[in-house]
Amino acid sequence: MGISSALYTGVSGLNTNGNAMSVIGNNIANTNTIGFKSSRTIFSDLLSATISGSGGVSQVGRGTQLSVVDNIFSQGTFENTESNTDLAIEGEGFFIVKPVGTQQTYYTRAGAFRFNESGYLVNPEGLRVQGKAFEDDGTLSVGDPSDIKVDIGTLIPARSTANINLTTNLDSNAVAVPGGFDPANPTGTSSYATSTRVFDSLGNTHLLTTYFTKTNANEWDWTSVVDGGELVGGTPGVLEIVGSGSLQFDVNGNLTAGQSGATNPGALAWNNGSDVQNISLAFNTTQFSSDSIVISQGQDGYGAGSLVRISIDGDGIVTANYSNGERIKVSQLALAKFPNTGGLLKEGSNLYAASDASGDPRIGVPSSELGKIFTNALEQSNVDLAQEFVKMITTQRGFQANSRIITTTDELLGELINLKR
Repeated sequence: MGISSALYTGVSGLNTNGNAMSVIGNNIANTNTIGFKSSRTIFSDLLSATISGSGGVSQVGRGTQLSVVDNIFSQGTFENTESNTDLAIEGEGFFIVKPVGTQQTYYTRAGAFRFNESGYLVNPEGLRVQGKAFEDDGTLSVGDPSDIKVDIGTLIPARSTANINLTTNLDSNAVAVPGGFDPANPTGTSSYATSTRVFDSLGNTHLLTTYFTKTNANEWDWTSVVDGGELVGGTPGVLEIVGSGSLQFDVNGNLTAGQSGATNPGALAWNNGSDVQNISLAFNTTQFSSDSIVISQGQDGYGAGSLVRISIDGDGIVTANYSNGERIKVSQLALAKFPNTGGLLKEGSNLYAASDASGDPRIGVPSSELGKIFTNALEQSNVDLAQEFVKMITTQRGFQANSRIITTTDELLGELINLKR
């Protein structure tokens, strides 16, 4: 009978609106949950019953049902924070995290990360953030992303100087020095000098001085010396020549020959037990009518150092900063993007898991395609409270209206039963 069917129609309305209220309540409860993505309910009608009437065949609906709960992955606003390990993504990408000791992979938009006591970058639940490690030559490793880890309890070893770069100008008006350079009279037999502090294999520093001596028009000699007291078999206070060469310039003051040189093989045999050292010198030198001056100089060695700070930049590169001034790139955060984000499964704790509906992720480093990283920031929930309260009102009214269907149908059935009296 149609009257009793109306009861079940009302019940279907109560069930669907009740589920909708649960979704709305979950959205409102997570208003302040970082990286949270709101959901919405989609209703659909049930199969209609076919009835025959004088006007022909008609259909009568049997109520409503919950069709799907959609996740809304719109961009949330950013909140600035004081922690440089707080990260936010602008775009469609997700951070990749893994539990310790498993191969299960989760994805999240919540970037409230920190380094734990073992040096791993983790989320608040202890899942390890994944990234691409840097090789010793500064290139990213190939293969799948791995745990991001910084050695926080050890010193980085010293690195001996292998290269020196000198950018200088040598005064074209300098007077040629007859007889060439004499280490016993360095200032009297040279036109200009510059000193560079170099490191040996143990991290000790030594002063290597390069003297420039003008020998002819557009021609200069260079001679590198160290204190003999620092070398095996050397004499303290006596300069030992460890390298030499010549520079030639054209009429415009540009260097045409001698751009590179090196110390003599085995000349740098330090007496402190460090390894024998050879250093290559690169000269970026001009000869203009201006005072001789060092514009810049650099060398690639450093002493041992302890970790003082870890930073993450806008490209997702994790850099370890050490007390010796070195900055070493450790890893670059990996991001994942899905063909259908709506197919991701919520796993709690701001985590998502891939499914057949989401498709396989495209994994890479931050980019315009996968997303841009913002440091010292967190993505806020994308819940629109005003919209949720409007939905709450309409859902409440829908629930009330369906309850009236049941009470009204009950009254009709009561009248039907009373017909016997």
